[in-house]
Amino acid sequence: MNPEITRLEEENTKLKEQNAMKGDLISITAHQLRTSLSAMKWILKMFLDGDFGTLTSEQQNFIQKAFDSDERMIRLVNEMLSINHSEETLNTVHPIPTDIVKLLDEVYFDFTGESFKKGIELIFLKPTSPIASVTVDPEKMRVVFQNLIENAIKYSNKGGRVFINATEKEDSIEISVRDTGIGIANEDKENIFGKFFRTENAKKQDSIGSGLGLFTTKKIVETSHGKIWFESTVGEGTTFYVELPKITNA
Repeated sequence: MNPEITRLEEENTKLKEQNAMKGDLISITAHQLRTSLSAMKWILKMFLDGDFGTLTSEQQNFIQKAFDSDERMIRLVNEMLSINHSEETLNTVHPIPTDIVKLLDEVYFDFTGESFKKGIELIFLKPTSPIASVTVDPEKMRVVFQNLIENAIKYSNKGGRVFINATEKEDSIEISVRDTGIGIANEDKENIFGKFFRTENAKKQDSIGSGLGLFTTKKIVETSHGKIWFESTVGEGTTFYVELPKITNA
């Protein structure tokens, strides 16, 4: 092969790898920004609604401005995610030993404000004894749990409940996120992880959404040598399961 062609092909491969890494960085950062901004939004909403006592008119004005600014930032981050997501991103991981319970607890805390304001009980059923760690990219796995918990809250009605659980199996750690929400129709189940796919009842519940969350979630889990699946009944709720290989001492 012509040396010049070989050099160009090698440079092109490097550029693709660099582009994928940049895409990953943008996706992970944007997801984390959105979750933090959403947590802040619901805390500000609690102040505006008087959950922490009556505000003066000046305090109300300033907090309303902060709330509006936060909402604009969330919309901007959503646009970043929509533009950046593609099948070439989220293909690389940087796995390290990770305490999955600690990671789940951090993500759980991020959604306590939102679930409270929406009248949904968010419950983390922490293991009563320590469980094995897993080898994953913690920032990407954080995105997985953010997507699953966000969806569980989004597609539940007021008075609903969302349960987060982590269980140690023989060779793996199984994480589940169960809600008592609208559920997924049988005819939609085979497409639920499809890129840009949203069910009709999901659109009715929340008109805003890119249909990329579960696509991204599945991609991260499988790149982490894990499995993801779900069980659902319309009107009764949905449970998503994530199974990750655990670290053994053997």
